[in-house]
Amino acid sequence: MTPQQTRERKPGRTRRAIIAGAVALTLSAGGATAWALDRFVVQHVEIADVSAYEASQAGISSGTSTNTSTGTVPGSGGTAVTTDTSYVSGSSNISISTTTTGSGDDTVTYYVADVVLDDATTLQSAFANDSFGENITETTSAIAEANSAVFAINGDYYGFRDTGIVIRNGVVFRDEGARQGLAFYRDGTVQVYDETTTTAGQLVAEGVWNTLSFGPSLLDNGEVAEGIEDVEVDTNFGNHSIQGEQPRTAVGIIDDNHLVFVVVDGRSPGYSAGVTMTGLAGIMQGLGATTAYNIDGGGSSTMYFNGGLVNNPLGGDRERGTSDILYIAQ
Repeated sequence: MTPQQTRERKPGRTRRAIIAGAVALTLSAGGATAWALDRFVVQHVEIADVSAYEASQAGISSGTSTNTSTGTVPGSGGTAVTTDTSYVSGSSNISISTTTTGSGDDTVTYYVADVVLDDATTLQSAFANDSFGENITETTSAIAEANSAVFAINGDYYGFRDTGIVIRNGVVFRDEGARQGLAFYRDGTVQVYDETTTTAGQLVAEGVWNTLSFGPSLLDNGEVAEGIEDVEVDTNFGNHSIQGEQPRTAVGIIDDNHLVFVVVDGRSPGYSAGVTMTGLAGIMQGLGATTAYNIDGGGSSTMYFNGGLVNNPLGGDRERGTSDILYIAQ
C-alpha cells in the first residue's frame, strides 16, 4: 500500500473530516456551494509576508543564509551572459531546448532546461503573492517577475491541499506527511522520500533546502518506475486525475547540482497532445536522469525564461494561476 493510499487513515486534520463537514452542509440550502467556494476558491492566508517570515527564521534554519528580500544567495554575483536560450553566471548555467516528436494529432512538443548550479541554494522557491496558505494563486510569470527570476517553473501547487511536507528555502511551512515527496539538499543531492516516515524538522536538520509534494517518482535508479499510471496524488475528495495524455512538468536529477526541468505542452492536437506518466518517464530517462519526479501539470505546466514564457501553457500564451514556483534569480 502506497503513502498516497494510507494517508487518509492517519489521525488529525484530514480530507475525511472535510468531507463529513461537506455532507452536513449539503443538508442546508446552498451548503454544498458554500463549502466548495470556501474549499477551492476563497483564499486562506496563513502567512501574509513570507519574505519577512523566512528572514525571521534565518537564525533557526542551519546552513547557507538567503536574502529573501532580494532573492539572492551567496555566490550569485558576477556578470551574467544571457542569450535567447542560455544563461551563464557565477552561480548557474542554464540551457533551454525544444523537442518535437511524432506527427499530426500525435505530435508532442516539450521544453527542457538543463541546469548546472554552483550552489544548490541558488535554486529557490517562491509563493504566489508572497503569502502561504490555500487557494492563493498567481501566474508563474508574475511570481517569477516579483522575485527577479531569470528562470522558473511551476511548483507542486501546495495550496490545493492541506497535506504534505512543505519546506521552502530551508524554512518549514507545513508538516503533514502524506505522499511520496522530493527533497533538495543543500549539498546538491536530490532524493525521493516517503513523507510519512519522517518530519519536516528532521529533514531540515539533515540539510534539506526545498521539498516538493506531488509525484509520483518516475525513475528508480534510471529505470521507469512501476505502477506510475495508477498513482493518485490525492486519494480523498477533490482528487484530480493525473492519468492519460496530459501537459506535464517534471524535475530530473543527472548528478549533484545538475538538474533537468521538463515541461510538456498538451491538449493541443497538431502542436502537442501531451504525454502519459510512462511517456514522461521515458523523456526523463532519455535526458540522462537517474531520478525524476512528476509535479503539478495540466494548465499549470509553465516554463519561464529571461522575461517571457518558453512554452504555450493553455494555447495563445495564456497561463493558469498556481501557488508556487521554483526559480533561479538573475
